[in-house]
Amino acid sequence: MTNSANFNSTLKAINPSSTSEEDTEIVRVPKSQVNEVKQYLNNKAQKQKIREVASISIFECKTSASIPLAQSKIAAGLPSPVQDYTEQSIDFNEYLIRNPNTTFVVKVASLSMLGAGIDVDDDLIVDRSIPAKNRNIVVALVDNDFTVKRLMMDGEKKWLQAENPEFPDIHFNDGQEMVIWGVVTRVIKNLK
Repeated sequence: MTNSANFNSTLKAINPSSTSEEDTEIVRVPKSQVNEVKQYLNNKAQKQKIREVASISIFECKTSASIPLAQSKIAAGLPSPVQDYTEQSIDFNEYLIRNPNTTFVVKVASLSMLGAGIDVDDDLIVDRSIPAKNRNIVVALVDNDFTVKRLMMDGEKKWLQAENPEFPDIHFNDGQEMVIWGVVTRVIKNLK
């Protein structure tokens, strides 16, 4: 790989949305500092790749509110008459949280799970009491860094699969440690 190609792949890792059509700028660096600048950029790219979880917070039920629940489903296709009455109400604490004592909320900081509908700044509800199974989306601790990926299992072999072709899957080498912190049960996203 040429220095130019290596530098471009580093830039792509730092800013995955950049394209080859984007205007560029030449920056001159003293020859004695070239390797140091390249190492800095590579380190920055690695940190950005790994940083997939912006924050983790323990779920704490502070309020209770019952919200009316419509009795009929709403069609996503053609409009249909909506009944103007409700008979039930729903408490989102009960609806979203199976076990408050083992539940926490994670804010997503990368696009590695975009294909699964998980975007940057989405909140994930994660339950530590649920045993992780093949194809579950999990929060995992890999070499002291948190990541959100789909757990894949084939016999004894386990790996973490990204849901975006721009991000690599995580395959484990001997001595590498992975701890499943919990299974993602819900994705909360803002549509505005």
